[in-house]
Amino acid sequence: MELLIRLLLLLPILPFIDSACDTTAVEEEDHVLLFKAFSSVSGFSVSALESPNRTCPSPRITSIDLSSRNLSGTISWAFIKNMSFLQSIDLSNNSLKGSVHGGLWSMPKLESINLSMNKLGGSIALTPTSTVSSSIRSLNLSHNRFTNSVNLSGFSNLRVLDLSNNNLGVFPSGLENLSKLLNLSLSKCNISGRASIAQHLEYLDLSKNRINGSFPSDFPNLGSLKFFNISFNNFTGHVGGEELKKFGKSAFVRAGLFNSSKTQPNESKTESLHHQMKPKPKPEHEHRIGNHELKKPNSNSSTHNRKLVLILVLGISGVLIIAAIVACSICVRRRARERQRRTKWAISNPVQHQSRLDKPGPFAFETGSGTWVADIKEPSTAPVVMFEKPLMNLTFTDLISATCHFGRESQLADGKSGPIYRAVLPGELHVAIKVLDKARDLRNDDAVALFEEISRVKHPNILPLSGYCIAGKEKLLLYEFMANGDLHRWLHELPRADPNVEDWTNDTWETHTEDRHVAHSHACSRERLYWHARHRIAVGIARGLAFLHHAGSKPIVHGHLVPTHVLLGDDLEPRIADFLLQTGTCTEADDVYSFGLILFELLTGKPGSGDENVAWTRRLVKDGESVNALDPRLKLGDAESVSEMVESLRVGYLCTAESAVKRPTMQQVVGLLKDIRTRGGC
Repeated sequence: MELLIRLLLLLPILPFIDSACDTTAVEEEDHVLLFKAFSSVSGFSVSALESPNRTCPSPRITSIDLSSRNLSGTISWAFIKNMSFLQSIDLSNNSLKGSVHGGLWSMPKLESINLSMNKLGGSIALTPTSTVSSSIRSLNLSHNRFTNSVNLSGFSNLRVLDLSNNNLGVFPSGLENLSKLLNLSLSKCNISGRASIAQHLEYLDLSKNRINGSFPSDFPNLGSLKFFNISFNNFTGHVGGEELKKFGKSAFVRAGLFNSSKTQPNESKTESLHHQMKPKPKPEHEHRIGNHELKKPNSNSSTHNRKLVLILVLGISGVLIIAAIVACSICVRRRARERQRRTKWAISNPVQHQSRLDKPGPFAFETGSGTWVADIKEPSTAPVVMFEKPLMNLTFTDLISATCHFGRESQLADGKSGPIYRAVLPGELHVAIKVLDKARDLRNDDAVALFEEISRVKHPNILPLSGYCIAGKEKLLLYEFMANGDLHRWLHELPRADPNVEDWTNDTWETHTEDRHVAHSHACSRERLYWHARHRIAVGIARGLAFLHHAGSKPIVHGHLVPTHVLLGDDLEPRIADFLLQTGTCTEADDVYSFGLILFELLTGKPGSGDENVAWTRRLVKDGESVNALDPRLKLGDAESVSEMVESLRVGYLCTAESAVKRPTMQQVVGLLKDIRTRGGC
């Protein structure tokens, strides 16, 4: 009887299990094994999901997809390894912990495993009793806690391997023998020692380690590589013009001591630096100035003295003339930049057209408030770097085509930092392209480091950075497109208005509703009337902010969390955007205050974060009259829901405390908000 009850509890996860009809005893046992495997995992039974229309009384489990389901705890892998029909597992973006049973790697039909973004550790190796090679073709264990116990000798079928963001310390053993491996990522694994890499790779990322060795002799055939990155390591060698052109300078940033195509071919950077630092001898009887060799002057050599003075005067004059030319050039450039800045948003017609995209800029793209001018020397060859799809071969010209020449019909917003566009890239990849107008003077190497840091922040409530493009001085970011727009627009249904280019808080992903989204928008409008939807959004924002504050080695402070920086997915799951792009000296306590303002806005329905609204809400909470502050549309629920809303207002009251030390941490806020609905029986 107890087993039957447990099986009934398993039904809500069936939407995430691919299966085929069969009624054998083995397949019936699969569901029992699955339940036993997840019996110690919290969040496994998702009761809010609808069960699918089922035509099979006992489906055979071939795939498990429970990605981003807030699962936490330890899986009993020994039960999963007995599910003989399993072909793929995706448990990414959860909080699972513990070690992985070695028998998982040798399952007979298992070809794809994605356990990234968890807290898993232990060893990666076939069990000693295994007599067959692993059938796994794609293995993603990135962003976990795996250490140096990695033996890939039995993984002969691997095509894709991602072990990035673990603490491996050394290269995995057996890596050089994986003849079928095409895609390898070992970025940020704290690896030291000499490189030991498989041949015939198409994608190789060894960035942010302490690897040494010689480039290019210690690497596979560079001709077959489509992506290559060894930045932030300790290599030596020579980087030629072909390598720089193919992989870009970012692939070799701080990679060690290199010659480049600009240095003398027979002198390494180490030798050159040593030569510059070595003290020069000071002979007693002769001095050398330029190419002139002079004997040591004496008191009787007046002619020699006159020549020496003449040479010195000419040398100093030459230096002064060069300095004057440099100063004039700097002034001219500054005036040109200032003139461009003043005329940047002046309405004008494009100065270049689609037919001339293969020639250098400047290009002018009309926006809602004027014209975005992009001065680009090589627009057709500026690459687009895609983090999730690194093999996509795109350029700045492809972005121009995907946005109809960055036309107004593709524009989503026009804010302080620059315009935002919607684009559909090859493979039906919907993205939002943000132009970072204020980052034009940021050095390219610094921009690459910043964008890569943003891309590594992964969480269900953080808007993922899909890629970037640096074209000349222009920096463009590519984000996953959010069809429901931002929280401010969803909550208040603001009509389209003239954008304020001096206020970034007015930037939204979408400022009008297209016909094909009308039905979906109506459903979203109904959802905003229900307390459970707003509570879910509040908890999601709190989780994302807590992740930024506490997940890494140092906290990430957003600095400007407002409703327009919270995007909503198709399931209304909130995602925080624009972190690490703000400047200033904000703290975690400032972010907590900003979250309190958003929580007030969700509960009161009053837009904005003015001092009057905050003071009014806090006064009602303090006087025990919180009910009078609630959005009238939210009072449609029962008394229990009203009580939950009142409790949530008290959480907002704590977050907006005048003294920063009295504000809770975001981890505490998550616990408070979750407890409110738990006590209500949800």
